[in-house]
Parts: sequence; structure tokens; C-alpha cells
Amino acid sequence: MSAITSIVWFRRDLRLSDHEALLAAAAEGPVLPLFILDPVTDAALSGAQRLRLKASLIVLAADLKAAGSRLILRRGEALATLLTLIAESGARAVRWTRLTDGPSIARDTRVKAALKAQGVTAESHGGLTLLDPWRLKTGAGAPYRVFTPFLRALTQETVAAPLPRVRLAAPEGGIASEDIERWRLDAPMGPAAPALADRFRPGEAAARDRLDEWLDGPAARYPEDRDRLDRPEAGTGLSDHLALGEISPRTIWAALDRAGGAAGPEAVRRQLVWRDFAHSLLFHDPEMERENWRREWAAFPWRGENDDAERWRRGETGVDVIDAAMRELWATGRMHNRARMLVASYLTKHLLTHWRIGAEWFRETLIDWDPANNAMGWQWVAGSGPDAAPFFRIFNPETQAGRFDPDGAYRDHWLTGAGAETFRAMSPKDWRKAAHDERPAPMIGLKAGRERALEAWARMREKTGAVSAEG
Repeated sequence: MSAITSIVWFRRDLRLSDHEALLAAAAEGPVLPLFILDPVTDAALSGAQRLRLKASLIVLAADLKAAGSRLILRRGEALATLLTLIAESGARAVRWTRLTDGPSIARDTRVKAALKAQGVTAESHGGLTLLDPWRLKTGAGAPYRVFTPFLRALTQETVAAPLPRVRLAAPEGGIASEDIERWRLDAPMGPAAPALADRFRPGEAAARDRLDEWLDGPAARYPEDRDRLDRPEAGTGLSDHLALGEISPRTIWAALDRAGGAAGPEAVRRQLVWRDFAHSLLFHDPEMERENWRREWAAFPWRGENDDAERWRRGETGVDVIDAAMRELWATGRMHNRARMLVASYLTKHLLTHWRIGAEWFRETLIDWDPANNAMGWQWVAGSGPDAAPFFRIFNPETQAGRFDPDGAYRDHWLTGAGAETFRAMSPKDWRKAAHDERPAPMIGLKAGRERALEAWARMREKTGAVSAEG
């Protein structure tokens, strides 16, 4: 059988190992690796993750060059770009890793149908999640809506072992690639871009190194330290690698298996299942990114854009742990998971501001932004999502800070220490540049904010008559 030249369309799978599409293409013949900055991808990316994507693509290009291949970069509508490259290269197949968000599914469905109509093999592959999002169903044949049964079902399944790194044959002839610098992916971050870029290590090798470092050290104390805001080294540090697919969830799962049944790896395993749960929910309900998963929550009197939300974004709420977390987010593109819950609760409950506003800011600022995790996380805290935290569970930021930053080291770093200086240096010119001792007064008392939120929730329940997860 003659060799087939295949295009492998990279998206959130920027690696060479455990890559189903790449392995299938390499088995047939020469491979043309391609990344398209198409309108769907362009619309999904914002701010910090554009900068993070640029760094990842540069490393992927170097990895492919070392493997005897090269990465082709193109910008334009996906189908038109693929058809142009097919004509230039003589490729007869296009393969890619499936995504779970609505816009990507709609685009990929159109692309697959059009390519097949042209006589081109078009096939999507797994690899984004541990299991395909349609695989696990309840006894009634429906997708799971509650995490614990989903967890139980997934852990009874066999997660496939990660696939080996592929050996690539490059196609003949010169195929033009665009210059990534012309895409100006770092432009949205403005003067903060260089300092932010210095804070992450992109690429597949860096992801694997970080996984090994964590297993060899912090993993042992992870259950005790994971919620400590003042101990950021306790986390795996893999979230941005996972978001762009520099490492696959199956690779992490296999490494956790090799670590045995220790408490730290088991806790991370649960988080990987939570990620699968979020992607399953988004796959089955693409509107979850923009609409309340519990539709009756449309009656909740959340506010739209407002001045309080802007102060929240800038870290000027007057609540120390909230402001510290928001400063960390802007300066590093990261935020501790415990802090994410605190700032989300404060925005949606104390400030009665719609979760969509917070979710959009996370999309703008996180280097580990993931559409499923972001939507699921915000709706979980807000109370409108599947398996959500009860609305009356309103985090008290001061109590939480006392538990998880007992000596105030995290708050001091971002409010008066070196982190505060970094934040001020990286902030836009129109943001408030307060001196160390100029902390703003709280926008609303914590008790008053809680009572106001509970009153709004009671009015919604009375209005809708809905029986929700809160009881």
C-alpha cells in the first residue's frame, strides 16, 4: 500500500507523546503538523493564555524540528486553510484531537463533512480526557449529573496506557509557514507580557519534569498542604501544561499509578476525574459556558457589569485575601485553587455579580484557562451548576484566610511585599497604584453581604418554586 501524507491539526494537544492522531498519521506515511489560528480558536483565547500559547507553539516547533519534522503555522478559517494546505502538499488525510466545547464541535463537524465530500479522509481522535465524554452513562443511559457516581463509574473503568512518542517522516517539498511573531499573541498583555512570560516553563519536556519533581517531593504532603495559600509549591504545577495538552491526562494517570496508593497521588487522581466530569458536562450541554446549568437560576437577581466588579478585578475590594488573590492572578496568570473558590464566592454572593463576569475575567487572565473547568468551577461556586455547592455555603474570606494563610504570609506578599511591587509594575496605567499603607475600605461588610445574598436567594426560590440542590 502506498504511503499517505496526512495533516495533523494540532489544537489543545501540543505534544508528541500519547497523541492518538499523530500516531495514526505516522503509521500511514509522512506527516504535516499544522496549527491554525482560526476564528473559533482566536475567539476562545484571550489575554494571558494567548501569551502562554505562543510559548508552547515555539517549543512544539523546536521539538518537531528535533524529530526531523516542522510545524506549519497558518491563520484563517479552518476549512479553507486545510483545503489550501491539502492542495499544496497532496495530503489525503486530516486528523485531530477532539474538543468538547460547543464552537469547536460545530466547526469540526462542518470541517469533517466538507473534507469527506472532497474525498479526503477526516478523522478525530481521543486524548483530551481520560475517557471520551460520551462513554460513561447512568443505568438509565443518561450522562452523569453528579460527581460522586461519575467518580465511581470512571474508577471502575480501565484508563488506557499512554501511547509512545512517534517517529515522524516529513513530507517532501517546502510548505510555507507563517511567522508567529506576526500573530502578536502577546499584545493583549501589553507591558506585562515579558514579566509574565518569565513565570512559566512551556513545553512537553517541562511538563514531564514538573510531574517528576512533584512526585519526588511535594506529593507526600499534598493532602495536608494542598489548601494552604502560603505553600504554593504543594500543587502539581501542571494545570497550564494540561490546558494546552503539553502533557496528557493519561500520562499523569499512569504516573500516579506507578506511585502506588499514596494519599497525594490519589487526591490528584480525583482532580483528573473532576476534569473529565467537567468536559463531559460541557460536551452534553455546550450552553454551560454562557447559561446557567440550572435554568431556574435565570431568575436570580445577579448584577451585570458594575463598579464593584471592576474593583474586584483590580484587587481593590478591601478584603485582604480576595485582593491578594486577584493580584496574584494578574501578576502570574495563576491562582491557588482555594483562592479561586474564595474570589468566586465573594463576587457572586457578597457582591451579587453574575458568575459570567468572573468567568470571563478568568478567561482573560489565567494561563491554565480551560473552557470546561472554568464554566464548571464558576457555576459550582455560584450555586447554578451541576452538583453545585449549596448557595447558602458562602465562604467567609477572613475565616478562610485564618485557616489557609495562618501567618498572613500569602496576604503580606501580595499586599505589602515583593508581590505587591510586581503587581504595581505590571498593572495597566489606569489602575490604582496605592502605597503600601493605602488599603481601601471593604465595599460591603462580610455579614451584611452574606445576609443580602441569602435574602436574594430566598426571593428567587419563592418566585420560581424550584426545588434545587440546596434542599
